Amino acid sequence: MKKISFYFLLIIFFVSCNSTKHVTEGEHMLNDNYIFIDSIKTKGTDLQKYILQKPNPRFLGLPIALYFHNIGNHNKPKTPIKWAKKNPRSYNFIKTIFSEKQSIAYANSFIKLNNRFLKNNEPEIINEIKVNRTADNLWAYYKTQGYFKSSVNSQINKDSVSKKASVAYYITTGKATVLDSIKFKIDSPVLDSIYKTANIETFLKTGEQYKDVTFRNEANTVVKLFRNSGIYHFTESALGFYVDSTRTDYKTNVEFLISGERLIEEDGLYVEKPFKVHTIKEINVITDYSFTKKGGSIQDSVDYKGIKFLAYNKLRYNPKYLAQSIFLKPEGIYKDTLSNLTRTHLKSLKNFKSSNIVYSSIPGTDDELKMDIFLAPLEKFTLGLETELTHSNIRNIGTSAKFSITNRNTFKGAELLKMSLLGSWFNSNNGPGYEIGADVSLEVPRFVAPFGLNKLVPKEMSPRTLFSVGSSFQKNIGLDRQTFSFLTDYKWQFNQKKTIQLEVLNTQYVQNLNIGSFFNIYKSEFRNLNAVAKVYFNDTNKILSLPNEALTFMNTVTTDINFRASNSDEFNTAKNILNRYNIITSDFLIPVFGYSYTYNNQTTFKDSDFSYFKVRIANSGNILGLLSKNRNENNKKTFLNIPLAQYFKTDIEYKKFWNFGNNAVFGVRTFLGAIVTYDNSDIPFTKSYFAGGSNDIRAWQTYELGPGSRNTGLEYNTGSFKFLSSAEYRFDVFSRLKGALFVDAGNIWDISGSSLVDDNSRFNGFNSLKDIAIGSGFGARLDFSFLILRFDIGFKTYEPYLDSNKWFRNYNFSNAVYNVGINYPF
Repeated sequence: MKKISFYFLLIIFFVSCNSTKHVTEGEHMLNDNYIFIDSIKTKGTDLQKYILQKPNPRFLGLPIALYFHNIGNHNKPKTPIKWAKKNPRSYNFIKTIFSEKQSIAYANSFIKLNNRFLKNNEPEIINEIKVNRTADNLWAYYKTQGYFKSSVNSQINKDSVSKKASVAYYITTGKATVLDSIKFKIDSPVLDSIYKTANIETFLKTGEQYKDVTFRNEANTVVKLFRNSGIYHFTESALGFYVDSTRTDYKTNVEFLISGERLIEEDGLYVEKPFKVHTIKEINVITDYSFTKKGGSIQDSVDYKGIKFLAYNKLRYNPKYLAQSIFLKPEGIYKDTLSNLTRTHLKSLKNFKSSNIVYSSIPGTDDELKMDIFLAPLEKFTLGLETELTHSNIRNIGTSAKFSITNRNTFKGAELLKMSLLGSWFNSNNGPGYEIGADVSLEVPRFVAPFGLNKLVPKEMSPRTLFSVGSSFQKNIGLDRQTFSFLTDYKWQFNQKKTIQLEVLNTQYVQNLNIGSFFNIYKSEFRNLNAVAKVYFNDTNKILSLPNEALTFMNTVTTDINFRASNSDEFNTAKNILNRYNIITSDFLIPVFGYSYTYNNQTTFKDSDFSYFKVRIANSGNILGLLSKNRNENNKKTFLNIPLAQYFKTDIEYKKFWNFGNNAVFGVRTFLGAIVTYDNSDIPFTKSYFAGGSNDIRAWQTYELGPGSRNTGLEYNTGSFKFLSSAEYRFDVFSRLKGALFVDAGNIWDISGSSLVDDNSRFNGFNSLKDIAIGSGFGARLDFSFLILRFDIGFKTYEPYLDSNKWFRNYNFSNAVYNVGINYPF
């Protein structure tokens, strides 16, 4: 029955796949656009934004949204009454059995379904007006590039049989015009002095090709110069470019005129006023502004360093700290950069819905300004809820939720106090389990540091200090781990694109409360150890009892010199299991000092053409290792009798995105990480690298892949070196549904140099490139604006651990990995 239903739906879908089904006679659907520049065919990526009519969006070369549209029927009834007339038998049948109300609902369900199909993209019908306007757009674009004698012709090619058509745009550029003589003329002595003193480099250069963008850049530079030199009223309207269009030698003379006066209206007449340098005479800050309070009486005010802080009710912000976000000062010269910096800084406090800055002239003067700042506070307390689905080798399926409450302006300095509760449930390999936790964080919008260190970073860089303390407890997940953490974090914006972060006293204490369940959870370890026991006792029926006999046997066999000599493979297996047991069951104190540098040139959240680079360098246990001389029975350095994690770790990540137009984006990501221990320390399990998962190599589950060319079959696989690279093409399908094609490649290796590690797990330079696993697949995303629900299917494309036929051996749905995630993988 399921097969019949599937084939029935498949037949319906392919019946709709006649893309011109709803194209009426005499009309033609646009199938392709072609661009020829000087007789050479090109994709013309940069020109797509000037083309007003484009073919229907396609997925894997097919207009899927159009197919869904074609399932609908424009001629079907639009109301229940008309539907009843069209389908009397069905309507009356439902009415007889149930009621008139149910019949109407029945009819509406079909009407709504039909409308839902019709809401998808309908056929893009050729529109000659749009084609001609596109040709005009392209001609205008080339004119802005200096091709003043260019021409653009369009040709529509129609196929009456298929009802499809294509449009070809033939662009003849001609010879480009270049700039010849360039003259500057400034009418105002004040502006002339500022311009000459600044000695800025001009974009207008003799011999370079004429481009409109060059003149725009020149205008922006000049406007910024004057507005950052106190000329508050200066605008681009005071600039004029005069280009000599009479020459016929493809050269042009340019005269750049900067007016020294502005037009203002006085008593109904327009008069000219010279530009002057403006100073800030008065600054007023209303700290509790709202539209309903506008015009009300001020109840509280404080004057701090010439800045007046006002409130309609009680003043709740400390003027000392709020003044640090105001970079224009009384009696100071007006500057656009400082005004924008003030606005940005106030927004970064996360205490205000809006921060509106209004400038007005002081009555009786023409070179003094009053600066009014209207701050509309956010609610004092806000609640937050975050949820997540997880899946891995160890945790089959799970869900988690985090509830938080935020207290703004906690100590009257725009601080953010956040208290959070975490709860999660997992169906692990050892049965159901849960995790609970709580943390408290305080974010201070300035540096909090002793000995005057807070002055090292200027306030223009928006310094921030974060204090955080928290704890979590797991039950029946792993070894029932309990974690305590404390963090002091400093972060500042070096410039608009660069961010620096310093982790100080980032300390974590990990305690395992149920180490006796190790072999119950990591059952593959027990199977391997039991296989060694059969050889050791020469008893094929031998089964170790848990947990005591298994633990005793591990310690016994790994100290048996004779067994090592006679059965080296089994001895090394037992030694490896003991080593992993010690790492997993060990408590750890992890005191980290870290430095991070981030470069991100994304201008807005919607910007899909940008680069991202981050490097993080961290050290654990250096200072405490010097202070402590104590070691445990495994010769590991301890502090307060707790094993100390001692390592250096470096993570490097790079991401690059390209906008292909029509909401199509191509992105790549590369990650490289290494962790090196010292002083005989182990790598804590929580700090090791792993491969696989919905945000990693999607053709393998979390912890499933590696290390190297090994296929261990263990519940977890970790390494001390990791390489990951992903490429993904994202595109619209229809409505909120987005599609993606992706390729992931990478693996983990061991670089510890331990004698317990086999060669297949080690990283051996370029020879290890053959161990890189490759997964590929496709996915769907539902874009709800505030979040993206993601579903990916990953296929094992290249499996380095196979003995032969490593390419595409398990490239099928039965061996695929299905990933569900929130937001994009990178």
